Amino acid sequence: MRIRSVQPRKQRAYVYNAPLHTRQKLVHAALDKKLRKEYGRRSLALRKGDKVEVMRGSFAGVRGEIKEVDLKDLRVTVDGVKRKKADGTEVQVRMHPSNLRIIEALVDDKKRARIIERSGGKVTLTKKKTEKEAKAAHTEGVKCPLCSETFENNAAANVHVTEKHKEYAQQQ
Repeated sequence: MRIRSVQPRKQRAYVYNAPLHTRQKLVHAALDKKLRKEYGRRSLALRKGDKVEVMRGSFAGVRGEIKEVDLKDLRVTVDGVKRKKADGTEVQVRMHPSNLRIIEALVDDKKRARIIERSGGKVTLTKKKTEKEAKAAHTEGVKCPLCSETFENNAAANVHVTEKHKEYAQQQ
């Protein structure tokens, strides 16, 4: 993205009228020093789920998770950044991306991993489980195919099968 004019009014007009695919480039934030070395880049686009630190303003030093990225208004909602209104209710304060620094990037898809690897960084894909998936995995567990006893994980179920059902384990 390159703004050709040096006139501030034309620069502002370009940002206000920019299409969404261009606005995505405007919601980048600087990376933490540790992440800069790891990823081999200076900044990264903000996404829901990234952990950031507020660098400027009255909320400087506050750390939180990104809850929403608004491309239309070029603002980001960070968990834990709230202000009290005159009537006592709390509202989320929407921050400009330039005031944020990414301290932990959520790398859960191949597209973002490719972006990082393109600049020479190394990344391992991590998928963040939703609350529903975490509850389902925790409550259901793994069932033994022979006696229907439930276990927390596959390793515990395999140990059970090899110890309790020796004939079945030897056949396989």
